[in-house]
Amino acid sequence: MKKIVILVLFLLFGFASEAQECPRITNPVNGSIEVPVNTTITWNSVDGIVGYLISLGTTPGGTEILNRRSAGLTNSFTPEVGLPDDTIIYVTIEMFLEGQQIILCPGEIFTTVDVTKAPLCTDLAEPINNAVSIDVNSKITWAYAPTATGYRISIGTSSGGSDITDNINVGNVLSYNPPEELPLDQEIFVSVVPYNENGDAGSCSVESFTTGVPTVDCLLYYDSVSGSTIKLSPEIDFPDQIGVCPGDDFEVLKSNDRARGFRWYRLNNDGTETLLSETTEVSIEGFGKYRYEAYNTVIQSGATIECASVKEFEVVPSEQAQINAILVSRESTGLDIEIQVSGSGNYEFALDNIEGPYQDSPIFNRIPVGEHTAYVRDKNGCGIVQRSVERNLSAKDFPQFFTPNGDGINDFWQFVPPGDTRENSVETIWVYDRYGNLMAQVDPESKGWSGNFNGQPLPASDYWFKAITFNRRKILGHFTLKR
Repeated sequence: MKKIVILVLFLLFGFASEAQECPRITNPVNGSIEVPVNTTITWNSVDGIVGYLISLGTTPGGTEILNRRSAGLTNSFTPEVGLPDDTIIYVTIEMFLEGQQIILCPGEIFTTVDVTKAPLCTDLAEPINNAVSIDVNSKITWAYAPTATGYRISIGTSSGGSDITDNINVGNVLSYNPPEELPLDQEIFVSVVPYNENGDAGSCSVESFTTGVPTVDCLLYYDSVSGSTIKLSPEIDFPDQIGVCPGDDFEVLKSNDRARGFRWYRLNNDGTETLLSETTEVSIEGFGKYRYEAYNTVIQSGATIECASVKEFEVVPSEQAQINAILVSRESTGLDIEIQVSGSGNYEFALDNIEGPYQDSPIFNRIPVGEHTAYVRDKNGCGIVQRSVERNLSAKDFPQFFTPNGDGINDFWQFVPPGDTRENSVETIWVYDRYGNLMAQVDPESKGWSGNFNGQPLPASDYWFKAITFNRRKILGHFTLKR
């Protein structure tokens, strides 16, 4: 009955004609039967055309197998995945003529063989067996196994393994794209098993290839576009410490560095870390240690390689400084000044100008004699405090009496810096009796005056003093010598 149908279709479909000469299929010839499913369809060439289109279907003019595939000027076509078995195949050829409409030629038919055996095994086409340095994003392709109507594929990191892809039925195609990148520098084992309605190819051999090894030098990377060596790791500018002032909320930090990607982590006390953000900004969650990463990427061997720059920083409580003392000593080259402070902030120091320049060290050397003001600024923005380098001393800052009786208590009269400071800003002190006679010249760095004059103890009485400070201020006062 099938042969009668074929003959009728041959008579109705095969003898349609066009005014323009059309090609006729030469293999298999019109009306052929028992045609192999992997046959190459050929037709006679036609002069003066610019190309052919071929369509294949299971109904007259049908295109469900092949829809107007361009063959160029080649007068043959081999279906990549074969033809269905025991099926009438309708072939339609169209021709391009320069400056004219496409010519649709009469259809022709043939019938494929009834396949009764399972297909044979296939081989990898790309990457080929034992290939090396393969891109980790490579598509896996294989050769067509004649009579196959589908394939199952397994991929693993050991021979016969399937830890990457486990016996997936990919259908009647000749390639497979793994859903994720293959591991770098790893031998990959692949098994492709063809099948049809009669069964599968059985135990096919396992083939393998090895993925590449990236060799990116993030510091000295050769850029083929610019033809120069560049540094891939981004330059980052971020402080070691972020301070939070009293009463302030925890802030949102932002990076102004130029990079392809960013990550912010909180470093936990138990050695773990918590990812907080993958943008240029991060909301700080409290005092503690954090890590900031900025990175650029480059693709090699199909893998995306990160070149990162990393900075660990700490978020700490901060506050204005408290100036505890200003130590001053006079040297031949000028004044040496040390500013002593306390507080939880991170401080920097300046003299005489609130705008700076500021320095990290609290010590200033070779400063000209005169009036000076010290400024202490919190680097975290919690404010600036100031104080005169030389405290405004008065006669009340000097001892009001002394008792040079040898008991070890108040045996010497000497200027002692006030209790709220350790500064010694007095340069010279002179002591006089009530008649204005000079009794002693006291070095502020010595023990002081013993109450003697020319080696003889002076009587108990009131005595006067004159002190000169480093900035040339004069202080006058008196005290009592008690016996």
